[in-house]
Amino acid sequence: MTAKTTGIYFDGASAIPQEIELIFDVEKSTLVFETVNNQYTWDIDLVGLETKSKSFYLEYGSDPIQNIKITDSDFANKIKDLKKTKGNLSWYHKLMNMGIKAHILFTVFIFAVIGLGYFYAVPWIAEKAVVVIPEEYDSNLGETFFEQNMLFNDIDTRKTKALNSFAKELNLKNTKKLKFTVVNSPIVNAYALPDGNIVVFSGILNTMKNYDELVGLIGHEVAHVNHRHSMKMMCRNLSGYIFVSAILGDANAVMATIGDNVNSLQSLSFSRKFEHEADAEGFAIIALNKTNPMGMSNLFKRLQDKEFVSIPEFLSSHPITTDRINYINELIKKNPFGFKENAKLKKLFLEIKN
Repeated sequence: MTAKTTGIYFDGASAIPQEIELIFDVEKSTLVFETVNNQYTWDIDLVGLETKSKSFYLEYGSDPIQNIKITDSDFANKIKDLKKTKGNLSWYHKLMNMGIKAHILFTVFIFAVIGLGYFYAVPWIAEKAVVVIPEEYDSNLGETFFEQNMLFNDIDTRKTKALNSFAKELNLKNTKKLKFTVVNSPIVNAYALPDGNIVVFSGILNTMKNYDELVGLIGHEVAHVNHRHSMKMMCRNLSGYIFVSAILGDANAVMATIGDNVNSLQSLSFSRKFEHEADAEGFAIIALNKTNPMGMSNLFKRLQDKEFVSIPEFLSSHPITTDRINYINELIKKNPFGFKENAKLKKLFLEIKN
């Protein structure tokens, strides 16, 4: 729908008035007119309307300020009504009235927000959702996984006994009861379950040269238990389901979802943040027990060297990077420590190795 009237146009650059025919396009919300030299289209949202006596002045622009003088009150009222209606529009209708470029930009923005939320915000929230899961559930989950998987593994009872005796000699600052199991396998791996079960494969034990390396490994795995890292990573990996369940306040749904994915516990790949946290606490446990902190650094270097031959399981879930080795070495430099030979730990380590 359009409306027409006549008016006097002042371009703001000169004082010469120009008679024009002014067209108001209601659907496009624009004022259109022509002068001798140019054609103009004014967006109604940017047009000011002022009443003086029986005349109406339309103002547009800033440098220079342009004006159109009209005397048609019906035409002026149509402009007023549209401006008032647009001012009362909902955000949806305002969006619909925007141009195609604005729609494209808005769509890109929405997809960007969704993408950032999915990859960053939702996993973070899901990780925090661990607080709705009772710690008793960690025990049920860990025990279920342990029982299922040990049926298919060759447990070395002699080395398991020696490893548990080794761990009992250490102050591990553990918050849960710990149980260590040695599995006969060339796999270079060790993993901690949320209930305090820590499984160590003989492949990684064979890699070690000194008992302080074993202290470092144990300290690292215990830190994962203490900080519930496996539960947090599982929540992150299942963040979509966990997020919805947490928002609805349904803790049972959260636990059911995690329970359905119990078999992923062994292969969880921890975040850099969790690995640094476990490395730092592992270092602290080594220092607390007065063993040589270089043990952890030496173990990491040995594992990293093996990566060039074949990728050990430990490296797939606990990637040993140069940054992590440097991080441990920096901790050693910055923290004064003293250590002494522990004959009992050394003897137990030899039993585990042989």
